[in-house]
Amino acid sequence: MEEKKRAPISRKDRKKALTPEEKKKRRRKRRIIWGSIIVVLIVFRLFLPYIVLKYVNGKLANLEEYYGHVEDIDIHLYRGAYEIKDIRLLKKVDKGAGKDTIPFFKSPSIDLSIEWKAIFHGSIVGEISVEQPVVNFVKEKHKGEDVKADTADFAQLVDDLMPVTINRFDIHNGEIHYRDLEAKPKLDIAMKNINITATNLTNVTDSKEILPATLKATAEAYEGKFSLNAKFDGLAKVPTFDMNTAMKGLNLVLLNDMLREYGNFDVKKGTFSMYGEFAAKDGKFGGYVKPFLKDLDVVQWNKQEGDFKQILWETLVASAAEILQNQSKEQLATKVQFGGTFDKVNLNKWRAISYVLRNAFLHALRPAMDNSISINNLQEDGKKTFLEKVFGSGDNKKKEARKERRAKRKSERKKKK
Repeated sequence: MEEKKRAPISRKDRKKALTPEEKKKRRRKRRIIWGSIIVVLIVFRLFLPYIVLKYVNGKLANLEEYYGHVEDIDIHLYRGAYEIKDIRLLKKVDKGAGKDTIPFFKSPSIDLSIEWKAIFHGSIVGEISVEQPVVNFVKEKHKGEDVKADTADFAQLVDDLMPVTINRFDIHNGEIHYRDLEAKPKLDIAMKNINITATNLTNVTDSKEILPATLKATAEAYEGKFSLNAKFDGLAKVPTFDMNTAMKGLNLVLLNDMLREYGNFDVKKGTFSMYGEFAAKDGKFGGYVKPFLKDLDVVQWNKQEGDFKQILWETLVASAAEILQNQSKEQLATKVQFGGTFDKVNLNKWRAISYVLRNAFLHALRPAMDNSISINNLQEDGKKTFLEKVFGSGDNKKKEARKERRAKRKSERKKKK
């Protein structure tokens, strides 16, 4: 006869079959295992900031165009984040050119974290928040800079530091400086209190809009207020956006050092404002800017500070400003239109000059946006002005043909030689 198979003993029965001594040993073993795991996690948590700090500084050391350093790292496991503290990036200089003392970029805090709101939409993406960043552009400090290569360098750095796709980006109380250390006095032109928020960069909300991402920016510069609003497609292969921007009430008197250095004149009073709209789609773009000089009063006839040439130049600038400004509004203004593709920009200079004359002698331009450019309307409709007709600024095909003929004649002459 076949031997009957024994019924499997359940876990509960096995537990009952244990002696008190065996139960005690099992409990002790379980406590040791869990205690070991907890100790390992605590030790790992204690050393994690140093591990991440070494990793981040290693990535900064491998940048091609810059070198940088981070002082400290804070880990926030409960929200899936880490904070980079006191980061500084300096531009590498050629041998014999000395060492940079002004950092290209610095910030006391950069927070990189998981965006928890996006998880409810089924996506794991990140967000970056930068506190009080300062960016410095130093005139003629570095030779042979490659903006494209530098941008790729930073894009790779962000990918290394944040292993998930960035969906939100914030800047709080930032500054951008343009410095000319060779000017007398040294120039430090700054835009301050910069606040930027960019959201839905990867369209995690699955929006059906053509431009699902948004960007809003504000800043201050010499009593002036700057603003920028844009909608764009962060996933598009070619730039696709609809943007407007404005600078209102910048006090030119506070920029006299720069005006003297680059324009060889200064002003007693005057404000600068600018309005612009820009849009791009399918590789094409269009837009305009409208600059305004209001209540401009140029200093002139200062015999103690300038020679005859400077006095003559200041007189010419002051006279031109007086003649070309609209007398009732006391504003000098124009509208510069441009468009084309990102490889070839068309700038309508004769229309810009026409707008200067129109503002001065016919009717003043309106200091506001025209709301005439959008993603569906990249170019404004308008008849050719008198100057455009006379000087033929719109005949690009003839210009290209003339260039080709000149190039052909040059090559033929070289072959004969």
